[in-house]
Amino acid sequence: MSLEELYRYLRWRMDPDDERAVGRFWRIVKVFEFMEGLLPEEPRVLDLCAGTGIAGTAAARATNAPLLTVLDARKEDLEKARKWLEIAEISPELRLVTGDVREVSKLVGEHDLAVLWGLTMPHFDPFDAVRIFANVALSLSEDGVFVMEETDRVYGILYQIGYKDFLVESKTEDYTLISVHEGYNLKRGTFRRTYYKLPGFEKITEEEHRLWDLASQLAIGSIFFREWKLITRNEHGINGVSHLLYFRRPRKNTAREVLADF
Repeated sequence: MSLEELYRYLRWRMDPDDERAVGRFWRIVKVFEFMEGLLPEEPRVLDLCAGTGIAGTAAARATNAPLLTVLDARKEDLEKARKWLEIAEISPELRLVTGDVREVSKLVGEHDLAVLWGLTMPHFDPFDAVRIFANVALSLSEDGVFVMEETDRVYGILYQIGYKDFLVESKTEDYTLISVHEGYNLKRGTFRRTYYKLPGFEKITEEEHRLWDLASQLAIGSIFFREWKLITRNEHGINGVSHLLYFRRPRKNTAREVLADF
């Protein structure tokens, strides 16, 4: 059982054959167009935890990128990046990399713009986050930019909604995917949840989730980048896209020193 198994059942809008995903793609393009002036010109784009490469392709379209590298732990999704390039009507050099984002600096060469899209950070605990930021810093050029789409789960879940022991995660005509609270890891700061498919109560996988707030990620990012800022949903105004965490000019020496101790 694995994250790959879980994503077979979670319906996340990133399949290029899904009309709703195509609509999402063009909204992401608009976000990167909105950020014109904050992004490098014609950057080499690196899409992290990319899935099918929907966000990286959107960034490449908006910035006229000559290179798009798409990295994900789930190999089966990566080939769909080619279809996104067709939809975007662009033809950058495409590199598909199967691997762990926590080791990205060992897996790819230098890029100018890295993106981490789709509210991905709950899969990573604070120690993972330090490794991710450090590795991204080492993967970028001296004036490189790192953009994350994120939301504040401390406020949105723990305060506004309240943490649920039992939760419906996804529902289709054929099945319902639920998750059940199984414990909390004090050292890692993560909630353990077990996923089941109904009917039949078939166990799919167990996952550890960190309910991240925005301020913590900005603080970690400020260690590894000289410039950082929050761009809220209200500021960019694109429906269906969450807040953006923006980082520029990586501190490579800091990143090397930190990773040397891991």
